[in-house]
Amino acid sequence: MGICLTVTTTSKGKLRDFAAAANAHSIELKPLASLDTITAPVEDGDTFEANARLKALYYSQFAPGELVLADDSGLEVDALGGAPGVRSARFAADAGVTDSPDANDNTDVWNNIVLLQKLAGVEIEKRTARYRCVLALARDGRVLCTAFGAIEGIILEAPRGHGGFGYDPLFFLPALNTTMAELDIEAKLSLSHRGRALNSLLQQLAAAPAH
Repeated sequence: MGICLTVTTTSKGKLRDFAAAANAHSIELKPLASLDTITAPVEDGDTFEANARLKALYYSQFAPGELVLADDSGLEVDALGGAPGVRSARFAADAGVTDSPDANDNTDVWNNIVLLQKLAGVEIEKRTARYRCVLALARDGRVLCTAFGAIEGIILEAPRGHGGFGYDPLFFLPALNTTMAELDIEAKLSLSHRGRALNSLLQQLAAAPAH
């Protein structure tokens, strides 16, 4: 498609997902220059879309003329009233669980532990959940489009698999009898909320007049 997108995440898991998508669609992805030195915006939106849009707008000022891609995504668990939702990455921290300053980054592990604790005693058929993703694409302080993706699943009582990141070891896909953490990257891309959102975004770009 001859499209180059500037990506605004330092998450290794998200970068792997986006890289796989780039290969599948023959698009170019590049990280925002000096992203690690830019103060991150406050993600105070109450929806995934609000946070994705504010990040895309904010980071576009650091990449004049470029198509800047921002993502906000997370897990919604029905038995928890949709939590952790936009707080998915900070679920354990919100519960008061933090690593010591010299520890490795075990955020995913702690988030999963807190999720299991909150779902203790909930029957498996009531542990329905979904991954949801919103992508926003901006250029020079204007959002050009947004795209949405979701996938339904069930939260297991114990983790399975060593791939993926976040809540993937607990997110079970009944139709495939597998967790997201047990899928290879290509299969995950075709099924995942992030892959579906990116497909939608690229379709919009292909159909739109040149910006």
